[in-house]
Amino acid sequence: MNSCKNALKVLEKTSRTFYIPISRLPSGLQEATAAAYLCMRAIDEIEDHPNLDNLSKAQLLRTISLKLQSIDRETAVDDFSKVFNTHPQPLPEVTIRIGEWATLAPESIAPRIWDATAAMADRMAHWALAGWKIDTEADLDCYTFSVAGAVGLMLSDLWAWYDGTATNRSQAIGFGRGLQAVNILRNTSDDLERGVNFFPNGWTKEDMQMYARRNLSLADAYTKALSQGPAFNFCIIPLTLAHATLDVLILGKPKLSRSQVMSLIEQVTSTALNK
Repeated sequence: MNSCKNALKVLEKTSRTFYIPISRLPSGLQEATAAAYLCMRAIDEIEDHPNLDNLSKAQLLRTISLKLQSIDRETAVDDFSKVFNTHPQPLPEVTIRIGEWATLAPESIAPRIWDATAAMADRMAHWALAGWKIDTEADLDCYTFSVAGAVGLMLSDLWAWYDGTATNRSQAIGFGRGLQAVNILRNTSDDLERGVNFFPNGWTKEDMQMYARRNLSLADAYTKALSQGPAFNFCIIPLTLAHATLDVLILGKPKLSRSQVMSLIEQVTSTALNK
């Protein structure tokens, strides 16, 4: 229990959006989902690290992938500490504690989380070496699957593991892609400052907004099909915030205000209780 409380504290510092729905999940599913999110946030921080060159990012991501593929629950924390203790660049807390997150999940579902995180780390390494060069919509589909669509698939596996919830896996990919497309739009200026452009050649913000809308429509169908319970309660919050964020971006605003976020969460929580 203390391990989960510590994980939730780190989660709250790294993502308020996902802290709220994860903190409300029942025991067992909460640990599994928190472990999955924090493991993936740990490698995401490497992909976005401002002071690491692309080769260093790829090497570190592949090292983490290999560690996850041969993980020992008893020694995982020490094994990952050895990797980071020799690393020249300071890394964020959520990254250096990945051994803790990997062993937080219940034993029966942990290997699925290790597999998903290892695969994502390898894909991120590929994109780092490629300089995140995205020329076509197919390239964009590959990237958004690599870092988000695959997360939708893993979430579906978590719901099935917990209570047998069946989901449409194509829609699950759209759920991840839609949220990632909104993030791309929200972070466009910051990405360009670090020399990364996720827009296919010739695409405008309107094109990316249409891409986000198409995938969010799949996310809507995915979430609507879920019965009342933990999976629906989890999905409805980030999905609602993604739609609202896209709406304010289209109006030329940079993001939702904190008061808007909290108001939306209160609204969707009430809706979930009455579904």
